[in-house]
Amino acid sequence: MSTATSAGAGTATPATAALTADTALTAETAQTNQHYDLDPRIFGLFLDPMRKYSSGYYREPDLTLAEAQVAKLRFVADRLGLSEGDRLLDVGCGWGALILFMAQEYAARVVGISPAGNQHTYIAQRARELGVADQVTTVQGHFEHAALPAGRFDAVTMLGSIVHMPDLVHVMRRARSLLRRGGRYYVSETCFRNAAARDEFDRRTGTEFVRQSIFGWGDMRPLSDLVRAAEDAGFSVVSVDDLTEDYRRTIDDWLVNVDASAEAIERIRPGMAPTLRRYLEVANAGWGYTTKHYALVCQRSR
Repeated sequence: MSTATSAGAGTATPATAALTADTALTAETAQTNQHYDLDPRIFGLFLDPMRKYSSGYYREPDLTLAEAQVAKLRFVADRLGLSEGDRLLDVGCGWGALILFMAQEYAARVVGISPAGNQHTYIAQRARELGVADQVTTVQGHFEHAALPAGRFDAVTMLGSIVHMPDLVHVMRRARSLLRRGGRYYVSETCFRNAAARDEFDRRTGTEFVRQSIFGWGDMRPLSDLVRAAEDAGFSVVSVDDLTEDYRRTIDDWLVNVDASAEAIERIRPGMAPTLRRYLEVANAGWGYTTKHYALVCQRSR
């Protein structure tokens, strides 16, 4: 069955009873779930039906948002070389789109970790509805410190979550330690275009709005910082894909949905629709100028 464990627990408990026990992180990083722990209905009103909250993959003409998100998950599986029955850890699992898809489509045994309590209850319910509850486990906590199920993984994924983790080398060393030899590590993240852009735009008004009003703590590093940390952690870099245009199109589709559902979003949380619109507009304004979005794949080769 789908279960959730608290960050300091050693045994599984029902997702509805999961409690965050990770008190070691700073207040800033703890605040990152202020956005992800919002009412699930809000995300259902502007994301795709799987509630996948990261870039789609628009490499075929006229794809809908839902189709692009399925294409992205197949892209991730391909980059990982995922096979039937593989064991996968998704760090920052969100509303479970990736872990539920990999369990359903690839018969993978999956573990998702997130600090946001609402997400675990939702994932447990969806796993039961999809008939994959025996393949899905979730852990509530922060990856840096959380107790995870024993055993090595064939793959570790971080889609849009490493931005909330201060110590890149620590995070990547832990990811590597959890992988079997030959296992792959997938990171997709929004990055400043280069170090100069980071220096210029890191404290601009729009950046601070996203950091403080939406996500709490976050740091968009240049791609070179991610590559250096991966290599310092002992990984071999396998591939780098530029998904900047894909993310721009994803956000365009999200904006259409926010506008179409603004009244319903406002009924759930007054003021949320214009806040979401401003956040998405800030994100889309930077693509290719100040920011990029990359998929980095690494391998534990030894």
